[in-house]
Amino acid sequence: MSEWQDWIGREELRHDRIDPGMAARWLATLDRVAPADGSAPQGLHWCLCLPDAPTAALGEDGHPRREDDTASFLPPLPLPRRMWASSKVEFLTPLRVGEAVTRTSRLASVTEKSGSSGRLIFVEVEHETRGDHGVAVREVQSLVYREPAATGTPPAPPPLGTARFDPGDWSAHRALVPDEPLLFRYSALTFNSHRIHYDLPYATGAENYRGLVVHGPLTATLLLDLAQRELGDNALKNFAFRGVSPAICGEMLHLVLRSTDAAWELGAFAADGRQVMSASAAV
Repeated sequence: MSEWQDWIGREELRHDRIDPGMAARWLATLDRVAPADGSAPQGLHWCLCLPDAPTAALGEDGHPRREDDTASFLPPLPLPRRMWASSKVEFLTPLRVGEAVTRTSRLASVTEKSGSSGRLIFVEVEHETRGDHGVAVREVQSLVYREPAATGTPPAPPPLGTARFDPGDWSAHRALVPDEPLLFRYSALTFNSHRIHYDLPYATGAENYRGLVVHGPLTATLLLDLAQRELGDNALKNFAFRGVSPAICGEMLHLVLRSTDAAWELGAFAADGRQVMSASAAV
């Protein structure tokens, strides 16, 4: 991937503030109450220091176009379909509502691979979010770019089967149905205009999904919310997740958690037991 080496090491600096109104809307979206100590709940950092490309600069999919120039943080990769594949997050100190934050992002790597669906390009981005008391969150985020869906390919994910998810092996379980208002609110909070989350004809016709797709970081946020319900506010030192299969709007999603010898294991599953996301955490 020598053609992309000029982008490796590029950095981007963004500034923001944890506005009380935004924090209140985030809590309302998740049906949560605010931590009593005025801290910002874990996962809210995904709503900060967001890309703010003009509408005229958006591509067909709703994401900002990637340009071949020195002002572009991400390289002009030729594959059109983009997904947030995974993240590894380290929580160092809680952010607080009202404080100013800065986020430094660095493009760490661009790697091409081949998968069952064809050519794949993985982009790793390192983020460091700082608040009034220094570095609060470090994250390594992995994005994957894919080829267009081949003609005649069955929609993804497969239709729900007759099996049923059994939460019996997990110590904590929450079931919910991500619906259109939840997806809309999360898109608004994260300024995410990717059309797979709100444009059903585009999601099914252009990107070959079986329905509207639940945001990967929304599923991860729901898992963090489950951890908060079970372990308390800002209890996690680190959290890592990997998307396994798309979650579809309007279908039951099972969120689960259990303790292991070394850490906490979390997961998200469809109604028939298909795994949507795997995750782990330490307190």
